[in-house]
Amino acid sequence: MEKRLGVVAIILEDKKYADRVNDILHEYNQIIIGRMGLPYKERSVAVISLIVDATSDEVSALTGKLGRIDGVTVKSALAKG
Repeated sequence: MEKRLGVVAIILEDKKYADRVNDILHEYNQIIIGRMGLPYKERSVAVISLIVDATSDEVSALTGKLGRIDGVTVKSALAKG
């Protein structure tokens, strides 16, 4: 399967799960080429954006694990080619 460039957006609504999110991101560090995290204190959330270079299966595995964590919303988009 061909690797594609993509983005993953993560909204963390409950900071008690931050360690779990970071553990998963560390597990997938080989496909993450950039990461930016911003706390949004006015809404008590954190927003994390990732740039990935991965197969669609790898991105699905990453987003699937993140999406199973309570208080985490995750979406991804991959380039067409």
